[in-house]
Amino acid sequence: MQDDVERVLLDETAIRGRLAEIGRQITEDYADEPPILVGVLKGAVMVMSDLARSIDLPVEMDWMAVSSYGAGTRSSGVVRILKDLGTDIADRHVLIVEDIIDSGLTLSWLLANLRSRGPRSVEVAALLRKPEAARIEIDVKYIGFDIPNEFVIGYGLDYAETYRNLPYVGVLKRSVYED
Repeated sequence: MQDDVERVLLDETAIRGRLAEIGRQITEDYADEPPILVGVLKGAVMVMSDLARSIDLPVEMDWMAVSSYGAGTRSSGVVRILKDLGTDIADRHVLIVEDIIDSGLTLSWLLANLRSRGPRSVEVAALLRKPEAARIEIDVKYIGFDIPNEFVIGYGLDYAETYRNLPYVGVLKRSVYED
């Protein structure tokens, strides 16, 4: 797998350190009323695991799976729910945990969907954000890193369902996904 990586963008130490910082901030911000963490499958699995362990509160976790990519490298803008929440979020603080915010289209749809369910609040924590790729401006409360508009893999991020298990975030060589 390493042969397909052009370069490492963020190593495991940097990622875990930043998630620990975000976890401490979430602990302070939600000290009186812990949020339910909603992880977005499949990419947010690694982020959710490390972030949840760094929050010193009794948080609940649930998962949603939404798709707007297919096997490609760009968002299609058409969102489908593949797995919905199993928890009622009415009158609860909800913290969406994302691996990456790219165009913002999927997250914008997800925010509207969750807000329609009557939560007390809905905020977003994302490991990565690509400001140059944004097509919709999204208010993100907790951001790990702003990164360039390159195709990244690792730490939960994939290309065609592979590379998720890399312990770092790397830039995928163009030769892997371009004909």
